[in-house]
Amino acid sequence: MKVLITNDDGVNAPGLAALVQALARRFEVVVAAPEVEQSAVGHAITLADPIKVRPLNRSHPLTSLGRGWAVRGTPADCVKLAVSQLLNGEKPALVVSGINRGANTGLNLLYSGTVSAATEAAFLGLTGLAFSLDSFDSQADYGPGAELALRLTELVLERNLAPGLVINVNFPDRPGLSLDDCVAARQGLAMMKEVFLERLDPRGNLYYWQSGEEVRVPNGRKGRVPTDQEVLAQGRVPVTPIQLDLTDHGVLKDLGEKLLD
Repeated sequence: MKVLITNDDGVNAPGLAALVQALARRFEVVVAAPEVEQSAVGHAITLADPIKVRPLNRSHPLTSLGRGWAVRGTPADCVKLAVSQLLNGEKPALVVSGINRGANTGLNLLYSGTVSAATEAAFLGLTGLAFSLDSFDSQADYGPGAELALRLTELVLERNLAPGLVINVNFPDRPGLSLDDCVAARQGLAMMKEVFLERLDPRGNLYYWQSGEEVRVPNGRKGRVPTDQEVLAQGRVPVTPIQLDLTDHGVLKDLGEKLLD
């Protein structure tokens, strides 16, 4: 069974390598990932420039596990191009994106290239899974998350979930992850507190580095569905289904009556 794997951290990212190594034990894996990092590009696609593609050479560690391409484009480009052209009509069973460096929770889902690759799969009538690790440590261990990602991927296929489904999963940075740690969670609404660091270059020109500070999320009321951020803060694994319809159905009728009539 063929699985298309992509990410937004780039084709040389350790999270991608861990994910490919785990899924290759069970599936025929095909990689189409950005040639360079594309973090926080959201669902951008390339229209004004050609999209260059090169096969991964024999020295690349992923080539022993399956076919692969480095794509000079965004994560959404990678999925579009692979399904339309690179796979020669061989439709993958699903698309798996990750494992991202850093969590993708709350409003960050709207910026995430990792999540956008999974939603692009849904646009194309496929199932998309997005996996992220809650760590920016260069020495972080993606292994526990990759093993759980394999099991979740197997379950999605075994249970024949509907095409067009998108599931976003975030792993805490710790060993011993299992299905027992997984919690069905809703998307939270908190986001990073933006910080712009002001600097001067050697010629005296002003510039800024955009950074951010994590927003602490209080525990919610008992009895309601927890948010992805709450679950992750507890050291567990939030599993969040994402819908593609952005319409606010709660105000749709009122909007027509109060504004447009």
